[in-house]
Amino acid sequence: MENFKIDVDGDGIALVTFDVPGRSMNTITGSVMRDLVQLTDTVKSDDKIKGVVITSGKASGFCAGADLGEMNQRGAGDASAPKSEEEKLKAQFEGSFTLNKTLRALETCGKPVAVALEGLALGGGLEIALACHYRVAADNPKIKFGLPEAKVGLLPGAGGTQRLPRLIGVQNAAMMILQGADKSPQEAKSLGFINEVVPAGTTVEAAKAWVKANPKAVAPWDVKGYKVKDHPFTPGGGMASVGGNAMVSKQTNLNYPAQRHILSCIYEGTQVPIDAALRIESRYFVKTANTPQAKGMIRSLFVSMQALSKGGNRPQGIPEYAVKKVAVIGAGLMGAGIAYVQAKAGIETVLLDVSQEAAEKGKAYSKRIVDKDVSRGKLTKEKGDELLARITPSTDYALIKGSDLVVEAVFESPALKAEVTKKAEAFLGETAVFGSNTSTLPITGLAEASVRPKNFIGIHFFSPVERMGLVELIRGKDTTDETVAKAIDYVLKIKKTPIIVNDFRGFYTSRCFGTYPAEGVEMLMEGIAPAIIENVGRQCGMPMGALEVSDSVGLDTALKIGKTNAELNQQDYKKDPRAAMLSWLVEDKGRVGRKGGKGYYEYGDDGKPTRIWPGLAEKIEVKTKECPPALKEELTKRFLFRQCIEVARCFEEGVITDPRDADVGSILAWGFAPYSGGCISYIDLFWGTKKFVEEADRLADKYGDRFRPNKLLRDMAAKNESFYERFGAKKAA
Repeated sequence: MENFKIDVDGDGIALVTFDVPGRSMNTITGSVMRDLVQLTDTVKSDDKIKGVVITSGKASGFCAGADLGEMNQRGAGDASAPKSEEEKLKAQFEGSFTLNKTLRALETCGKPVAVALEGLALGGGLEIALACHYRVAADNPKIKFGLPEAKVGLLPGAGGTQRLPRLIGVQNAAMMILQGADKSPQEAKSLGFINEVVPAGTTVEAAKAWVKANPKAVAPWDVKGYKVKDHPFTPGGGMASVGGNAMVSKQTNLNYPAQRHILSCIYEGTQVPIDAALRIESRYFVKTANTPQAKGMIRSLFVSMQALSKGGNRPQGIPEYAVKKVAVIGAGLMGAGIAYVQAKAGIETVLLDVSQEAAEKGKAYSKRIVDKDVSRGKLTKEKGDELLARITPSTDYALIKGSDLVVEAVFESPALKAEVTKKAEAFLGETAVFGSNTSTLPITGLAEASVRPKNFIGIHFFSPVERMGLVELIRGKDTTDETVAKAIDYVLKIKKTPIIVNDFRGFYTSRCFGTYPAEGVEMLMEGIAPAIIENVGRQCGMPMGALEVSDSVGLDTALKIGKTNAELNQQDYKKDPRAAMLSWLVEDKGRVGRKGGKGYYEYGDDGKPTRIWPGLAEKIEVKTKECPPALKEELTKRFLFRQCIEVARCFEEGVITDPRDADVGSILAWGFAPYSGGCISYIDLFWGTKKFVEEADRLADKYGDRFRPNKLLRDMAAKNESFYERFGAKKAA
């Protein structure tokens, strides 16, 4: 066997060491599954083996679950032999059921089987442990045990939905699986799925002692007369089933099939014996894995995210750039947040502003975060003090000397940005990078103020910086691959995910994000009730309603951008009814959005919306007050298609070139329906380009040319080609 080693001691106890070669962490690959079959046969047939203790040969933990990268590649399709849908499903079921069947065979081998857990056990790793008769864990609060499959659109497929409810009760198990929650060893013992917690380094010894003392061990559910204590036909179980269904419907808006299927697995499986229950689970696993939601979420939220977070889009052949010192110019909200994440990553940070008071105020932002973390026990005072000591607030540009990179984060004014660029470059080394944090201003234009435009790049952070995981890197006309590589190294050092786009006003994220609130305003102008617009926006998977997004961005900001764009395009801004609506709100009514406490919504003292402003009725005649299912479906399409069509235009214009960047960027930057896997996966997996173009044309005929597919989409539809096929990221992923 390649992945397991067996050592039988004098008592006949086989110590099975799980150690996948060439990997820092054990995962369940196709090779591991084949070895598990062989291992189980050996344990069952070898009379010298009286019992088994399974442990890991990795310091990193026991097992992190299925190899989703391998699973994603298998999901890309095996076209070697055409099969009917029935044959495909049968083959998928047999493949899925293999691990369940193998673990069940191990569980019923007639010999005691224990597992010694010195580190994490997640997903399939925990399911292997649950199939053992006894589970011993090291006493370390940092160890995590959990079934996180729901977070990538799947459900546990190796007995997790059946053994966990039988061990800790239906309600506890359902909550843990639905949320993908982790538990520490002590929490797991309290719940009942870890039997014993012992000092680190003694788990194998404790497991062997149990095996020796329990030669006739069987699983609780294999004892005659066993029943699940809170199955659906008990009072508590019935309430849990009804309440769980309602909770899932509310929290997921029925967008995530995995959550519904998890409840079905538990509901159906706890009514029947374990062998039938495991077949039920495998059936639902195949059903879930075949959904576009699972395919999109695995690809984008796991495979692509992991690749990009390791520099998968970094230009090749360029040495790694050590980023030790960075200057941040502008100590406002954005600059202060950037300074904090840099200092947290161990980077010496100079925080510059026009006055010492402003610079100190920027550092105080970090102190507030540090003080909160110290008070909650997340950080020691010593570590917090070290972090703060890395930030030097100042007005002196000479402190830029020796910096590997500068991040300019001043107000969105080309003249101001040009001024600070020139001042900073006077002290910047020849190989250092200059990055401008801008959300809309073209980088090539900003680089005109630089004497070294090849080292100039856009570094677009999102607010609040310490919580948002994405950074959009924008290439200017003269930006070199070396500069891009250096910027990626910086982003990775501060533990963010970089995407790369090319220069265009609004770049990728700001340009595409703006279509969502814009479509909400279109609906408002048509007379659709604001409450319907907002509720459908949230229910289709967006983090907040379209009008609330407008308020969050700032209605005055939107008005200013609209006027600027109209001037650039030589259009009369006042003739647009949507513009007239915005002018009325901002200039006549003084409603600038969330920051002013009033916009489309009214806001409380805590900054949270209390209700939609009734005064909208002065300007808008509400014609649609009810939202039957057909209207909800239509509005959902309008919201999602509008964003996706803009993304397709970005591909045609070369603003973005990698579907991974597009998908991950759309989820992390503006919260595009995560269940879809991102804008491109929504087109590819939920529709296919051919059907997407047909539906977009219908929407364009009915609502306007903003929905009209571009030439790229039409070309791809004619060939029935996906974005991941055309732009090659599938190979890269």
